[in-house]
Amino acid sequence: MSFTLPALPYSYKDLEPYYNEELLKIHHTKHHQAYTDKLNAAAKDAGVENKTIEDILTNLEEISVDKRTAVINNGGGYYNHTFFWESLSPSGGGEPKGEIAENLKQSFGSFESFQEKFSAKAATHFGSGWAWLVLTADKKLEIIDTHDQVCPLSLGVEPLLTIDVWEHAYYLQYKNVRPDWIKAFWSIVDWDKVEQRYLEAKASV
Repeated sequence: MSFTLPALPYSYKDLEPYYNEELLKIHHTKHHQAYTDKLNAAAKDAGVENKTIEDILTNLEEISVDKRTAVINNGGGYYNHTFFWESLSPSGGGEPKGEIAENLKQSFGSFESFQEKFSAKAATHFGSGWAWLVLTADKKLEIIDTHDQVCPLSLGVEPLLTIDVWEHAYYLQYKNVRPDWIKAFWSIVDWDKVEQRYLEAKASV
């Protein structure tokens, strides 16, 4: 089995003006493709090429130490980007509904408070990485950040939402002003997808 670059669930133009066509196309066809290619090589080298990406990332201890870093970097890069694209929608934005909305309110006081905390985590993350909303093993919502391409699955938590704060994720459009990218992100979040992930994660943890 080999990993292939997943198709986007929308066209390269569909997230404009919040995420422009040139940025999305380069991010997907260049950066994500590179992680895909390198994952195939790393997985084969580690002898895990026939496993799913989820199985690989949740069982990193089974990979020899000398081969593990390449799998973490490229497997995480592959999974994280796929998860990120699926977190966005041309019809996204606004506020969540359903159980996730209620749990965000219970966990953070209000949706606005959650939004502020998530944005702050993303804005203050040092260097390359991601900010995440995750569900812990005891079914609590938490906001975390991960460095480089570390994936929450490898930390024993279920990811629900993420924002990419690597500079390549926003620099072509937002230059070095990461907070502007974070503000735009909220206009394209697919809350229906987050709700679906939340219900599935809650049932499995």
